[in-house]
Amino acid sequence: MKLKMTILATLMAATSLSVANAADLRMSWWGGNSRHEATQEALKYCGEKLGHTIAPEFTSWNGHLAKVTVQLAGGTEADIMQINWPWLPLFTKDGTGFADLNDYKDIIDLSQWSESELAATSVKGHLQGLPLSITGRVPWFNKTTFDKAGLPLPKSWDDLLAAAKVFQEKLGDGYYPYEATGLTSHGLDARGLIRAYIVQKKGVTMIDPDTLALNFTKEDFVDGLNLYKTFSDEKVIVPWKTVAAAGANVPLHEDPKWADGRIAGTYQWDTTYHKIADPMKEGQELVPAPILKNADATNDGVFRKPSMLFSISKNSENPKAAAEVVNCLLTDTGATDILGTTRGIPASKVAFKHLMDKGAIEPILLKAHNLVLDASGPAISAYFDHPKVEEAFGDAIEMFAYGELTAEEAADEIVMGINEALEKERK
Repeated sequence: MKLKMTILATLMAATSLSVANAADLRMSWWGGNSRHEATQEALKYCGEKLGHTIAPEFTSWNGHLAKVTVQLAGGTEADIMQINWPWLPLFTKDGTGFADLNDYKDIIDLSQWSESELAATSVKGHLQGLPLSITGRVPWFNKTTFDKAGLPLPKSWDDLLAAAKVFQEKLGDGYYPYEATGLTSHGLDARGLIRAYIVQKKGVTMIDPDTLALNFTKEDFVDGLNLYKTFSDEKVIVPWKTVAAAGANVPLHEDPKWADGRIAGTYQWDTTYHKIADPMKEGQELVPAPILKNADATNDGVFRKPSMLFSISKNSENPKAAAEVVNCLLTDTGATDILGTTRGIPASKVAFKHLMDKGAIEPILLKAHNLVLDASGPAISAYFDHPKVEEAFGDAIEMFAYGELTAEEAADEIVMGINEALEKERK
């Protein structure tokens, strides 16, 4: 009888403790249907395991920044948030915008991330989020089109220029070995090409991550703009004016010229394989390639960053419970099975090993990911994606592409615009 009473008391104490520690939490994120479904299932799994209830709040990419901005301004944000890495300067300039996850190192296994990965998501020593994956841009080529032209895949910018001439001779005027316009997001792909080329030659990143100084000179931008003009004139890429005149203000994966192989190369994130490969017509083979660079390059100029992170609200009433959920989502193998690669290849060591051991990471995704991790290049600043920096850089490229500015004039506009944006952030 005494034994029964002891067992009963133990069970009641455990139940009481579970109820006492239970928390009602909210988590917000953006994504597509596959991410939405997997995350909701993972939250249910972690919630049941930990005794918490987590209400999901999810949207598409469009409008998510505006939503989070309003919530943070009003103190109504979710306990756990998926945050885009370049948003850190917007929300936590001094490192106090989110909870410092260093305070919960007894709950979250921070050893699953390298020192450099944790440093990338820290602001003034405060860990503002955990990187979900490390991503970067690599060249992707339609091998079928290059085979049709009788060419190997390019290894340098010079190879790309030479390929354009062969494409014109053997395939016709409507074929291009690369794309770098990006009419949306202030010429995103054009900026990517120019920036990579300058970083390779100069050996430094565009914006110093510590001082917020602009490392590129007017002469550097002139050099990059002239490369862009050469590529446009020689039909390496579809000229900006041609794209605009056709009204083709559409993402690459929706462009029919990409789908049928008339545009045979691009510079995109390693995680975008399915997004850009799925629309391609049957028989087209898309492959990742090492970063293009000429013989005078000092480094690969890889554009590598945390793709996104999980942050905890500094206003959360249950930050320890939120930390438990974050740890479960990122280090628990059961949650890893559910989430898979819906947010890219995991940065968490245990999650990555688990998926590798199961053969759950597609070889082509792993190849592209390794190209990013193995490439060299200086650390980048989250300010590269600051709205005012994007605007100054992209608007000048557009005016240059239309012939309204010379390379020198456009470079002056870029330097002035970026410096003005950074000066405000340094104050």
